Amino acid sequence: MKKVIGWWSGGITSTVAIKKAIDIYGKENVRVIFIDTKNEDEDTYRFMKDCEKWYDIEIETISSNKHNSVPEVWYRYKALNNAKGAVCSSEMKRLVREQWEKNNEWSYQVFGFEMDEHIRAKSMTLNYPHINPIYPLMMFGLSKKDCINIVQDAGINVPRAYQYGFMNNNCLQTGCVQGGIGYWQKMARDFPEKFNRMADVEFELTSMKGKPVTMLKDQSNEAKKLVKETGNKELQFVFLRHNPNYPHIKDISQMKGREPKPLVDCNGFCGINDLEKRNETEGEINMQGSLF
Repeated sequence: MKKVIGWWSGGITSTVAIKKAIDIYGKENVRVIFIDTKNEDEDTYRFMKDCEKWYDIEIETISSNKHNSVPEVWYRYKALNNAKGAVCSSEMKRLVREQWEKNNEWSYQVFGFEMDEHIRAKSMTLNYPHINPIYPLMMFGLSKKDCINIVQDAGINVPRAYQYGFMNNNCLQTGCVQGGIGYWQKMARDFPEKFNRMADVEFELTSMKGKPVTMLKDQSNEAKKLVKETGNKELQFVFLRHNPNYPHIKDISQMKGREPKPLVDCNGFCGINDLEKRNETEGEINMQGSLF
């Protein structure tokens, strides 16, 4: 058997899925790989060292040789999200993973899809059959809560993003562009400096592009009705902070408060859940067409 590849994202589900794969196949048959965007919370690297001890395997780190940072990607393409997912994930995770796949061999690739992600797993299996994906958490009937308990029982502190109240551990240096309205309301409350920095990014990209660049979208019936009546899709856009150049576009302070419901841990497969009904958070994300 060739190596089993475990893609370690820094999140709790991929962490436990890889541990289960090691238990099944043996550590000598598993390679654990982290695609580092260099935009992760510093506590992620502490968590990685703890996981290496738990696995008794080194976690290999690979990164983009095309981009130095996530913001660099945003400014290069004058975009945050597109129909295929976050541009930063596409450029700094998906393409890096695909290049790695071309230069290496494996028998299976491990992904941390939990029990309620069975349709997402089906999507991956159908859309990417060549990667031979396996889902140890589904095999053992484990949820995200179960994974947190397993990690804590091993004497490891979970990443502090979970302790802050987020449901994933994605890109906490800047905040996740696919986090959704509740996520960014929480960022505004708990991390105002990061929130304001991302609001500045939206303004700068909007100025560069000559039209609104936002992360968020108003999914209310009222907003949908306005778009239908006027044909102006911008009436569904939501800025993080009010932009006086676009007074017709709402900002996040005008949106009803809600709990953060982020997307799944980012692993460079942003567009694989096309067989299932889109979740509430994904509906709040402003996907802005072509990457270019």
